[in-house]
Amino acid sequence: MFSNVPEGAPVLTAAAMRAAEERAIAAGSSVTELMERAGTGVAEWVHRLAAGSEVLILCGPGNNGGDGYGAARVLAQRGVPVRVAALGEPKTEAAAAARAAWGGAVEALTDDTQCAPVLVDAVFGTGVSRPVEQLVALTIGALASYARLAIAVDLPSGANTDTGGDFGRFELADFDVTLALGALKPAHVLHPSSQHCGTIRVVDIGLELERIEAPRDNVSLVETVAAPWTARPTAWSHKYSRGMVAVVSGSMHGASELAARAAYRAGAGYVLLLTGGLPTPPHAIVRQRWSAEALDDKRIGAVVIGPGLGRDDRAQEKLEAALASERPLVIDGDALHLLDLAVLKDRAAPVVLTPHAGEFDALFGAGKESKIERAQDAARRSNAVVVFKGADTVIAAPDGRANVAAMGNPWLSVAGTGDVLAGAIATMLANRRWDPLGAASDGVWLHGQAAHMLDRCFLADELADALPLAYERAR
Repeated sequence: MFSNVPEGAPVLTAAAMRAAEERAIAAGSSVTELMERAGTGVAEWVHRLAAGSEVLILCGPGNNGGDGYGAARVLAQRGVPVRVAALGEPKTEAAAAARAAWGGAVEALTDDTQCAPVLVDAVFGTGVSRPVEQLVALTIGALASYARLAIAVDLPSGANTDTGGDFGRFELADFDVTLALGALKPAHVLHPSSQHCGTIRVVDIGLELERIEAPRDNVSLVETVAAPWTARPTAWSHKYSRGMVAVVSGSMHGASELAARAAYRAGAGYVLLLTGGLPTPPHAIVRQRWSAEALDDKRIGAVVIGPGLGRDDRAQEKLEAALASERPLVIDGDALHLLDLAVLKDRAAPVVLTPHAGEFDALFGAGKESKIERAQDAARRSNAVVVFKGADTVIAAPDGRANVAAMGNPWLSVAGTGDVLAGAIATMLANRRWDPLGAASDGVWLHGQAAHMLDRCFLADELADALPLAYERAR
């Protein structure tokens, strides 16, 4: 585990959460019971982490505040010193009942509220749809910064559940731990809100998410990226059975060399670099002059095109030849700027597109939707798996499925790391061409794990060479 969120966990929008809760209620649970489970689950974590210190719980007027009152009651019953400060009276029946059950004193939440070693923010959760008032936001931020341990219930107050934004007025407070109620939300995995959540843990409130079926319950099939089940060589393995990757070079040979090196380091058995450049180490990479006919080799499991390709007529010819081939493709870098999306509509072999934010906007246009929604829309429009890169990378398939990798390492912001990712994805695709979404997600995981192991100040070459170590940490 190197991410701050659980791996392979479902990610639900606010609407999907409401649908899941309604399903639980229809199955026999009540809102009060769901709130009781949430409050008890929060109390379990706070009790474990507070280590006997005084706890200040901030409660809002909605059901998130009700969860806070429930947690306060359970903590007090366990002998933990608890104070409660509320932002007004409860506005829901369940929250009012939870406050009555708390039975202790309730302070007014103001800028004069006294600090405590442990802060629990239960002011606003998934229901918030507008900016938090300035004084409230500043007060929560000040209390969180003073606390030795700051814990958010479901979300940091003021986070936009579905987009990961903060409504553009006041920066969210920073928390050490966020306790996601029932399931992860987009705000837990998308920037900027994910950067304020700290370590995220999911509190089970009995929603039985495995029974939820899209689209009946309006639940998008979104999960966090998980460690891959990597194929290990057997006694019967040979270089072609382990996957053959071809990399198309262009005017900047170094980028395609990086992609080829990464393909080998990610486990490929044979890497062919189609280039006009001179041979350089490692000599295990087979170098051959470019020709469209070279892509006719049916042993090729995936082709990488784009790293260092250039954007001239020669580059366009190479891209058209790759698109006309029957080989699975990973299209990156320069090739994304030359690509006509209409060509992908009827292509039978899988295609993985790997744009960063600027390339994504150039290819698909800018948008105000969440990064997950934009990636899903791009995948449908292109009939390709889209890897929308960044500190929060979203991998989306044309059928609506999406995976989110929230383990971004800021030290990846160095030239060549995208070329390494393209090569790693190509190896996964060569071995899993029947599942391009899984292949792309596996490549993203290995890439992120390698960066995590290097930690800081590394070259893209070193990132490629760290892929085998990352591979060993896969399942």
